[in-house]
Amino acid sequence: MPIWAVVNQKGGVGKTTTAVNFAAALASRGQRVLLIDADPQGNATTGVGADKTALSATLYEVLTECLPSEKAIIDTPYSGLQLLPSTLDLAGAEPSLLSTVGRETILRESLAEIRDRFDWIIIDAPPSLGILTINALAAADSVLIPMQCEFYALEGLSQLVKTFDLIKKRINPDLQIAKVLLTMYDKRNRLSLQVEEELRGYFGDKVARTTIPRNVRLSEAPGFGEPAVVRYPTSIGAKAYEEFVSEVLDA
Repeated sequence: MPIWAVVNQKGGVGKTTTAVNFAAALASRGQRVLLIDADPQGNATTGVGADKTALSATLYEVLTECLPSEKAIIDTPYSGLQLLPSTLDLAGAEPSLLSTVGRETILRESLAEIRDRFDWIIIDAPPSLGILTINALAAADSVLIPMQCEFYALEGLSQLVKTFDLIKKRINPDLQIAKVLLTMYDKRNRLSLQVEEELRGYFGDKVARTTIPRNVRLSEAPGFGEPAVVRYPTSIGAKAYEEFVSEVLDA
């Protein structure tokens, strides 16, 4: 049962869009999926239709108050997809965990009790390399890195790889990079092709064959509290995520 952390310390690369659509597309194929929103912005929570004002518990209580994760998990409107939600409260977890022993592995220990109930656990990590992201990397078996096809994406990559290597060395020796997914891809754009070439040269076959194009439907769907693969299933963006899921499941 894989636990994948969707990680990139740079914002605006399609990280939450990837986590939400990947999770929803897996669930639509009969997989039992838990989506964990580990980003204080809580975009994955609203992206699958959860009402933040109606939540009785979130990831914040799991990390700071030792609440069993099963007590915070809620159903979503989508069959097979459950959610461990977050709100802005989660931003307060970092300072409150500073003096906690074993703070890097709290999420991993909490998930150990429930992981057998799911076929997949997808963690949407925040766009930073703080304690929340470290918890996500410590809990995961593998990392999915969405990479926007632009020059600055490559600049930030070395820092991300350093953090990955550090976590692997000190906390989670079994951690692997599962896939690097090119997002906002435009094959007519020379920069997209250059970024792709560099990434394939560095990561080899870990770079997904599937690429996610720029598509307005992907950014519109969260406004309706729905994944694009549900709201706009015939859009090129949704079809690309479905193709990516097929690539992962067929591997």
